[in-house]
Amino acid sequence: MAELISFSAALRERSSTSHSQSEHAGFMSDLLKGEGSREDYIALVSQHYFIYDALESMGQQMKNDPVAAVFITDKLTRLPALESDLEFLVGADWREQITPLPTTQRYVQRIREVGAAWPGGFVAHHYTRYLGDLSGGVFIGRVMQRRFGFETNGIGFYLFDDIADPKSFKDVYREQLDAAPWDDAERERVIDEVLLAYRFNTELFEDLDRARAAA
Repeated sequence: MAELISFSAALRERSSTSHSQSEHAGFMSDLLKGEGSREDYIALVSQHYFIYDALESMGQQMKNDPVAAVFITDKLTRLPALESDLEFLVGADWREQITPLPTTQRYVQRIREVGAAWPGGFVAHHYTRYLGDLSGGVFIGRVMQRRFGFETNGIGFYLFDDIADPKSFKDVYREQLDAAPWDDAERERVIDEVLLAYRFNTELFEDLDRARAAA
């Protein structure tokens, strides 16, 4: 008899290939190898702003949902840090200087769509973004810090000052995923939505590559 694995483990296993593809997309790979420019980094931060604006505004709507609310915490909130980073990187008029790329527009539309009506879908995007931020994101922040001589200004997005132990936080998060009252069909839908989120991320890096080449 095959050993049963937890939902969070199944989710991690079935999304690992998509996660790796997104993580090693050309734009992100170049940035982490030190081949990307400060402008490339600013372009990434700008797209993150639109994504997290959608995710966290939908979080406000989902905070009263009995399933989704378990995952929502101010400790994860990234929008104020992104706003501060952009003011430092772009200037006081940063809102007039940035625009969402085509994939970002589709990504934001999907987050708002599921965030308005489907708790499991919202959690899928919440999981994909925030657990990634607490994992590879911390490493990315350190690389950008060394690459561009930042201290904390410019990389606030990657600093989780209210989470002393990211590993423990992620372990609890996965326990919450396992405890969510989803049947097998709903769990499959959540996994499919996580895969969609990773696809958006990969396609966003492709958009950023095209924008960089056209500049």
